[in-house]
Amino acid sequence: MRRFTRLTNDFSKKLENHKHAIALHFMHYNFCRTHQSLRITPAMTAGISESVWEINDIVGLLGQ
Repeated sequence: MRRFTRLTNDFSKKLENHKHAIALHFMHYNFCRTHQSLRITPAMTAGISESVWEINDIVGLLGQ
């Protein structure tokens, strides 16, 4: 994740922004990304979700 690197302009200058970027990364990793070995998302494996989420689903959570 490029947020951890200071070699680009994408690094987080504030701790709060860094926390939000990490939260979005983990949300995408666990709910949107289908893993090759599992063939489903980790959230589906854990029984938290019944389907693969889209980015629009995550953005919809921000409006609540």
